[in-house]
This record gives sequence, C-alpha cells and structure tokens, in this order.
Amino acid sequence: MCLELTPPLTVCGDIHGQFNDLIRIFKTNGFPPKTNYLFLGDYIDRGTHSIETMLFLLALKIKYPLNFFLLRGNHETTIVNRIYGFHQNIMQRYGSERVYNAFSEVFTVMPLSALVGKRIVCMHGGLSKDLLEATNLYQTLNDIRRPLTDPPNNSMPLDLLWSDPYASVKGFHYSIRGVSCTFGPDVVNQFCEKHSIDLIVRAHQVVQDGYDFFCDRKLVTIFSAPHYCGQFDNAAAVMHIDASLKCTFKIMRPEYAKRKKSKK
Repeated sequence: MCLELTPPLTVCGDIHGQFNDLIRIFKTNGFPPKTNYLFLGDYIDRGTHSIETMLFLLALKIKYPLNFFLLRGNHETTIVNRIYGFHQNIMQRYGSERVYNAFSEVFTVMPLSALVGKRIVCMHGGLSKDLLEATNLYQTLNDIRRPLTDPPNNSMPLDLLWSDPYASVKGFHYSIRGVSCTFGPDVVNQFCEKHSIDLIVRAHQVVQDGYDFFCDRKLVTIFSAPHYCGQFDNAAAVMHIDASLKCTFKIMRPEYAKRKKSKK
C-alpha cells in the first residue's frame, strides 16, 4: 500500500525507542491534530523505551487516523527486532510471545511508502530497480499487498525498507549491510525524471545534523533520534512540508549539549 497524503505535513525519521525525544518532537512542532505527521519507520530497538514509543504512536494513529501516519521501517520486521532488543523487551516485561506476535501482526499491515502532493515520495529505506522500470509509480507502490511478513530477498518491499544512496556508486550495487542494495545519483535522477518527482524523503541512516541532502537536493535523509543510542553526538531533525510543497527543517539538539551550553 502507498499512502496518498496532502500537505501541510511534518515528516519524522528514525525514533528507535527514544521516547523522551519523541515527546520533544511533539512539544516543539505541535501535537496532532494541530500538526499532521508522517513517520518513516524504525520506532523500536536500540533505545530504552521501545514499547512505550510504539504504543504511544499507535494510540495517536487510532485517535487521529486522518492526521497521523506511520510507515514501516526495517526494524518493524521480526528478522531484525528479534535481534536488536524489541523481542527481549517484550519478554522481560510481559513474558509472552503472544504480545510480541500481536505487535508483529501490526507491523505486517503498515504501509511502506507515501506520496505527498503527488511530487514527494517517502519511504524508510530507498529506491529499487522495480521502481525505475515501473510505468505508474503510485500503482506499483500501491500494489504491494498486505499483510506482508518479512519481505523476501531481491524484492521491491525489501529495498523500500533497506536500500541506501551512495555518492560513489553508479546504478545499483551490493550493500555492505548484506541486505538489499545501494544506489547512485544517476538512479535518483532517472527516477525523479521518469515519475515527475521533486524530492525523495527517506530515513534509515544516522546523519550528523538530523538531515542530509543527496544528488542536488533531490533526496534527503531525515533522522529524528538525537544523541543516538547514547553514543553519537548527532542532532535530530523533522521536515515541514507546507501547502505549496516548500520544505523546511527543524533541528533538535541533544539534551546533553543544551545542558553543557547552559553551564558555560
């Protein structure tokens, strides 16, 4: 399924269980329904409050179904979240595979992409060869059936969750992640020209300033978990898309950086 969304809209990248930072996002940018949101996936794993983060986001989706949208990330798959913490969190707190399976069932029906104002395409990971060959972009993305368990190798759903842009690559290339692929600026240019797309918006990678442009601003990576895992000194960002599709960014510095600055 591909969501068709109308701006204005605020787009957020990876959260990874950083619940306090999620609340900061809402306090800074407005809670729904005052502000419409699209999240790009990776709500769980690695952070300390994956369960609280996921439950809160799902509650907002239930309460504001027309103002709040959640895409699926690669961590919303069992092959990943059984390893990186979510399964362990569930078992420690609830001691029940049934609870974990209930979350997993929700993940299988999350959409993988969104088209905003017909000119901005959003996903968690990145592009796929199948999208370059597609005649109708929206129809191709929308034809992905749900429920979808962990996507198979060498498939468009897998690439939407996993692929990465890489400046030195031409075409599509093997990924050092060992999953999916990388793609170069030439692929971005071909994709945007063929499908009349102004901007590709994705998450999936830590970027120092919270957002990072690629290929002459035709693609942007957004990451919304500051001080990621307590190990990086990165900022977070969200992207505001106004009614005319103009995009601006709101940067959120790590809390520890603000504390250090206040002591000086």
